[in-house]
Amino acid sequence: MEIGVEKIVVIGLGLIGGSFALDIKDKRPNTLIVGIDTNSEHLLKAKELGVIDIEGTQEDIQEADWVIVAVPVDKSMNVLVDVLNKINSTAIVFDVGSTKSQICEAVKNHQNRRNFIAAHPIAGTEFSGPQAALKGLFVERTNIICEVEKTAFVFQEKALELFKQIGMRIRYMDPISHDKHIAYMSHLSHISSFMLGKTVIEEEKNERDIFDMAGSGFESTVRLAKSSPAMWTPIFKQNKNHVIKSLSEYIANLNSFKELLEQEKFEEVFTTLEETNRIKQILK
Repeated sequence: MEIGVEKIVVIGLGLIGGSFALDIKDKRPNTLIVGIDTNSEHLLKAKELGVIDIEGTQEDIQEADWVIVAVPVDKSMNVLVDVLNKINSTAIVFDVGSTKSQICEAVKNHQNRRNFIAAHPIAGTEFSGPQAALKGLFVERTNIICEVEKTAFVFQEKALELFKQIGMRIRYMDPISHDKHIAYMSHLSHISSFMLGKTVIEEEKNERDIFDMAGSGFESTVRLAKSSPAMWTPIFKQNKNHVIKSLSEYIANLNSFKELLEQEKFEEVFTTLEETNRIKQILK
C-alpha cells in the first residue's frame, strides 16, 4: 500500500458502516476503504456504489490503521474479540452498536482493550444495506462513547478528531446508563412503530381500503417499522430488561389514556395532551 495512506477496514457494509465509509472517503481522501461482509451481495453493491475501494480479507485487519465494526450486536462481541486478537499495536477499533453493556463486558479483559472505542452514533434511517449509506448522515448527530477511560489517550484523541471531522457531537456515558436511556429514546420507539404497523396490517385484512387513508401522521409514526428485523431482534434481546421496563411504563400510559376515553373524561384527555405538548420545547 502507498506510504501515508490510511487503511480503514469496515466490517459490516450496511447503513452505518457504509455511511462511515462515505464520510471518511470524503473528509480523508488519502485513505483506502476495505470492506468485509458475510453477505457477498453487499460486498458487490458496496464496491459498485463506491462505498468501498476493495474487498477485504483477514490479513487486512492485521494491517489496518482503523477497524470499524458495524454488524448486528449479537455478532459484534465475537467479531470484536477476533479483531482485537489480530490488530497491530497502533490500530484503532470502534463499534457502532446500539447496546453497550454486553459489548464492553466481552472485551474488558482483552490485552488490546486500550485500542478499542465503545461508540454508538445515534443516527440512521429505516433503510438497510450498502445502498442505504448516506454521506453526511452523522452531521450534528450525537455519538455516545462508553468507558472512554479504558481507551489509550492517544487513540482517544485520534478517534475524537475523526468523529468531529465528520460532524459528530460527543457525549460520554457508562454502559448501563446508556442502555437504560436508549431503551426509552430509541428501542421503545421502534417497538411502538412495529406494533402500530402490526395493528394496522391485521385490521387491513378486514378493511381493504385502510391504507388508502394513510396520511403523513401514520407514515411518519410507522416509518421505523421498515427497519431490519435482523438488526433489531438482537438489540431487544441484549437490552431486554431495560426494554421491558420502558414497555411496561408505556403500556400503563396507554391503558390510562384508554380509561379516560372509556369514562368520557375529555378534560383530562386535554390536560394529558397539553402536558405532553411540552416535548416541543424539550426537542427544539
